[in-house]
Amino acid sequence: MDAGVDTLQKALQINLDPRWYGTIAEIGAGQEVARWFFRAGGAAGTVAKTMSAYDMSVSDAVYGKSDRYVSKGRLQAMLDHEFQLNVDRLGDDRGDDTSFFAFADTVVARSYRGGNECHGWMGVKFQSHPRDEPSQVVLHVRMLDDEAALQQEALGVVGVNLLHAAFFQHHQPETLVESLLDRLTTGRIEVDLIELSGIEFRAVDNRLMALKLVQLGLSGAAMFGPDRHVLQPSEVLRKKAILVERGSFRPPTVVNVAMLEAARARFEADPAVAGREILLLGELTMANLRAGGDVVDRRDFLARADLLAACGLTVLISDYVAYHRLAAYLAWRTDGAIGMVMGVPSLIDLFDEESHAALPGGILESFGRLLKNDLRLFVYPMLRDGEVVTVDTVRVGEELQPLYDYLHRRGSFVGLDDFDPAHLPILSRDVLRRIPTDDESWEAMVPAEVAALIRKRGFFGYRRER
Repeated sequence: MDAGVDTLQKALQINLDPRWYGTIAEIGAGQEVARWFFRAGGAAGTVAKTMSAYDMSVSDAVYGKSDRYVSKGRLQAMLDHEFQLNVDRLGDDRGDDTSFFAFADTVVARSYRGGNECHGWMGVKFQSHPRDEPSQVVLHVRMLDDEAALQQEALGVVGVNLLHAAFFQHHQPETLVESLLDRLTTGRIEVDLIELSGIEFRAVDNRLMALKLVQLGLSGAAMFGPDRHVLQPSEVLRKKAILVERGSFRPPTVVNVAMLEAARARFEADPAVAGREILLLGELTMANLRAGGDVVDRRDFLARADLLAACGLTVLISDYVAYHRLAAYLAWRTDGAIGMVMGVPSLIDLFDEESHAALPGGILESFGRLLKNDLRLFVYPMLRDGEVVTVDTVRVGEELQPLYDYLHRRGSFVGLDDFDPAHLPILSRDVLRRIPTDDESWEAMVPAEVAALIRKRGFFGYRRER
């Protein structure tokens, strides 16, 4: 796709608008963003200064010491420094008529040796009106092209898109997100974090922006913590042992929590986990959030997110319906052990051959991908016809039982035998059905902090007047 015409038009529109004036500072992949503004013409009306502090000592002298140069902390230091310089140096002369900005990026593109991760941080700190408090947009991007020159080009286009969106679409945050890949494709650039802050974005919940990234295909996954702040997945997952539970969490029940606690006890006893920090994740898939339709109910999503936060869980939103794709995503970002927590019904679903039809090797390829690197499934029992079904008593299709028995014997399925039999009948959908009614028995089926938040916030139809 030819990015040139559209990107030049955006750069020219900014150059010809007398409101915006500021700095473009770029480290790591040339001056690819600034180049578009000079090519478009009229850059003197927009660009007060461009710079590239490639040498680490020079960079430290300008922006302060940093342990990592391609990091959010370094980007923030660049944005703060350059923005304040503009205000201090130019505010008296033109502050009444000018909205100052600072754009910065710090990236690592493909080296001539190749093989390195190609990613970086990019952001803009800007005034939407003269003398206004600043607002800010920060992104983390991954460059997916094979050649450094193409990566540089893509980075320049995203930078122009970001500046244009911040200046002209800050009042429509979702449109701002959608425009980031104008004239590009998701095969060239991935955006796995966006954080909007400052006066123009004071009403924005960045968890909704994280959801938007995955909805649009800008990233296969996005993440946020119990404090509601969005997280950059690679940084959070790096070198940790990961234990992830997929669910609807509508709402989280005592069973969801018990599954994770029982799995953690078994997981941390594994010698491969010794000495590693364990990260517990609650995963929501886009398929579950869409609930068979095309639209995600935002209030429902935020309710689930708040309830998982109340349980202290970091949340991963993913578009990886197939478990082996989730496994690959996590394994690429950590060298630590990975465990997946599920109930017996989900384990049985894994032995449905039709669900693996998209792979050339079918169910065998799927399990091969899922269980490589010694990934293990921690499986909680279920109740069927009054009988407790465990990993030891599961029966799948006759032709697939030998495969099940082999994987069980090799230790891929770990039965969780620390469970309360009274909890086994509890299902999220049953709890959900009771919440809007006068049947208060649901409160004992969820953790106390979940029940308190549902009552306080009126989630899932709970009538607060009661």
